[in-house]
Amino acid sequence: MLEDKFRNHTIILASASPRRQQYFKEMGIPFKVQTIPVDEVYPLDLQGEQISNYLAVLKASQFKDKLKENDILVTSDTVVWHNGKSLAKPQDKSEAVAMLKTLSNDWHQVITSVCFTTPLSQKVVAHKTKVKFKELSEGEIRHYVDHYKPFDKAGGYGIQEWIGLIGIEEIQGSYSNVVGLPTHLVYKTLIAMVD
Repeated sequence: MLEDKFRNHTIILASASPRRQQYFKEMGIPFKVQTIPVDEVYPLDLQGEQISNYLAVLKASQFKDKLKENDILVTSDTVVWHNGKSLAKPQDKSEAVAMLKTLSNDWHQVITSVCFTTPLSQKVVAHKTKVKFKELSEGEIRHYVDHYKPFDKAGGYGIQEWIGLIGIEEIQGSYSNVVGLPTHLVYKTLIAMVD
C-alpha cells in the first residue's frame, strides 16, 4: 500500500496553490499544508532555473528549526522564461495582457523547481517544459484576462484554463510541470526519501 510507505513520515506541502494540493491528492501522497509568507525577491543576475531553485530554497528557509525528525518539507517555485527574461505573476490587467502578447506565436519555457527539506538534508530538483502558443488575437487575450484574472500565475496564464485549451499548439516535456508541479519528479524523489 502506498500509504504504508509514508506512515513514518509527515509530508508538509508549503504551498497555498490548489493545483499543487490536488496533484498531491491524485498521486496518493498523504500530506498537510503549512505556509509561511515570503517576499519572492531574488538576485537580479540569476537566470532561468537558477531563479526557481533560489526561490524554492528561500521558501524552505522560512521553516528553519521548525521541522521535526521525520518531516519532509516540500517547497516549489515556477518561472516562465521567455527571451532571456523571467515573467513573474502579473501585477494587474495591463501587465497580464502585455505578457500574453509577448508569448503569442512563440515558444517559452516553464521551469518548476521543487525543494525537499528535512532537518538533516536538502535536495532540489527542477524540470523544464517548452510551450508554444499560437498567434493570440487581442480579443482572445482580453477575454481570458477579463474572465480568468490570472494574477496568481507566472507568465499570466494557466495551461489548464481556456487560454491553454484554445491557444497552446505544442508542448515538449511534462504537462503537470506547466500547471506548477513536475509530479513524476516529486513522486520519484519522495519515494526514494522514504524507502
